[in-house]
Amino acid sequence: MSTEKAVGEFRKLHDSPELFVMPNPWDIGTVKIFSQCGFKALATTSGGMAYSLGKRDGFATKEDALRHCTELASATELPLSADLEKGFGDCPEEVADMITAVAATGVAGCSIEDYSGNPESAIFDSGLAIERIQAAHEACSTLADDFVLTARCEKFVWNEPDLDAVIERLQAFERAGADVLFAPGIEELEDIKTLVNELNKPVSVLMSTANLPYGLSELQAIGVSRVSIGSSIAQLIYGNAINAIRELAESGTFDFLNDVMDYEELEGWFVG
Repeated sequence: MSTEKAVGEFRKLHDSPELFVMPNPWDIGTVKIFSQCGFKALATTSGGMAYSLGKRDGFATKEDALRHCTELASATELPLSADLEKGFGDCPEEVADMITAVAATGVAGCSIEDYSGNPESAIFDSGLAIERIQAAHEACSTLADDFVLTARCEKFVWNEPDLDAVIERLQAFERAGADVLFAPGIEELEDIKTLVNELNKPVSVLMSTANLPYGLSELQAIGVSRVSIGSSIAQLIYGNAINAIRELAESGTFDFLNDVMDYEELEGWFVG
């Protein structure tokens, strides 16, 4: 599939009434694995990217992100959406510049969030947050290829769990030109249903908490368009690696070898 076709296919997925799952690889190897599992699109994860660079989430640079998107987009024929955090800039002009730059890497879309990067004042003021999405939308409209813009409201993630305020902000993002709306951290199914019912654009949901009492079928039934898993798989892999090497370093034992995938089986995922 050409990059141009992948870009067009990404919007079609959102226009379909069928929910789709968009998992989050963080390097070329995981892109190749996920691309063989029947998914219709992929997305980067800022956390996974940062860990692969030996950094904490939020500490990767704009250059890191652009290089990462280029590498991952080149490794798959599936549409790839870029997790751009706050767009690597506060002002609307910086966000617009990032949209233009990341579109050139071959990704089919991206997400821009309203987290400021400063935990002491976590969420951008409404006016600036809306201007940033408007600038992103205007930048998208200048691109040669279709580009899907996701706007994220991070209030629930940063201890502002006010559903009405989130809906109000996402409605504003909708009017500003966002194609997809996303509020990670909302986990009650009824709250997600309310969100879907109050918005006119496709809604994306993050599934990253264990033991939630619902799954894909319930999310499909209430009209969710897409589901991602954020850095969850990266956390799983790095966490297991840390536990294994800690066992070896601290206990001198090798129990972790009981969970190792067979070498030939693993090799099979990287043929071609």
